[in-house]
Amino acid sequence: MSEIRITQDSDLGPREVFGTLDANLKTIEKDCGVEVAVRGDEIIINGDEAERAAKVIEEMFTVAGAGQSLDEQKVNYILELSKEGISYAQSVLAKDVVCFTHKGKPLKAKTLGQKQYVDAVRKNDIVFGIGPAGTGKSYLAVAMAINSLKNKEVERIILARPAVEAGERLGFLPGDLQEKVDPYLRPLYDALYDILGRDAALRLKEKETIEVVPLAYMRGRTLDNSFIILDEAQNATKEQMKMFLTRMGFGSKVIVTGDITQIDLPRGKRSGLVDAMHILNHVEGIAFCRLTDSDVVRHPLVRRIVNAYDRYVQKHPEWAQDE
Repeated sequence: MSEIRITQDSDLGPREVFGTLDANLKTIEKDCGVEVAVRGDEIIINGDEAERAAKVIEEMFTVAGAGQSLDEQKVNYILELSKEGISYAQSVLAKDVVCFTHKGKPLKAKTLGQKQYVDAVRKNDIVFGIGPAGTGKSYLAVAMAINSLKNKEVERIILARPAVEAGERLGFLPGDLQEKVDPYLRPLYDALYDILGRDAALRLKEKETIEVVPLAYMRGRTLDNSFIILDEAQNATKEQMKMFLTRMGFGSKVIVTGDITQIDLPRGKRSGLVDAMHILNHVEGIAFCRLTDSDVVRHPLVRRIVNAYDRYVQKHPEWAQDE
């Protein structure tokens, strides 16, 4: 057993780093199997993994000093990266900002997977973001599209989504055609409103600078100087996927997002996203980013739920195929 002492001269308050009732320190103690004691400006760490725990605590001071909050999810992620010898501050704490919300809040990648995803979009014309719920793949795609529009890199944003029911039968919906498809596109509207503000988003939509459309509406179009996003792409058929990808014109960028563990297509219909992963894997100019449960940035329970389902499917593969 080893002992390490850290002296911190930071102006940050203990609660900003250690959490309410030292919750963050308790998380470190449990994960590293150490004991942590705070004596004024000195932090004393005892245990076999005292060195790793000390590095994590130093990382926490760096992260908090950069203005980021240290919630349970972030502390756990810093701990997970530390097991692989990866520094969260150096790898994830990006200097650059994806974009700013209408309230002035900077949006940055929160995990290593998200940072690789953002970097891939900047370097490639077509990027596939594939991963479980809560990894921020759709939200970041919208943020990057808005940033490109603000920087006049593109002239418009096209957001598309297959109108497929998630295991439910909604029946005939009231209203005109747009009102019938809007429920399927709601997650994209939510991201737009959150980043641009509702009024600004609606103004851009009225000018057709931003279009939110069902995937079927993309047929026959050629889109130049556009930022095009296909969300929930696991529910696109192979024919629809080929149709969508060939809409791309000059000066355009495409992001395709999806979760291949949540395919809602009817039995016998093959997912176009699964097909594209095999067919386009080695095509120059196309990048595939695979986000994992480590990149989940929702409530910590979401990650545990994703993990629980993954473990169950591994033991019972027939469950995933049961309709």
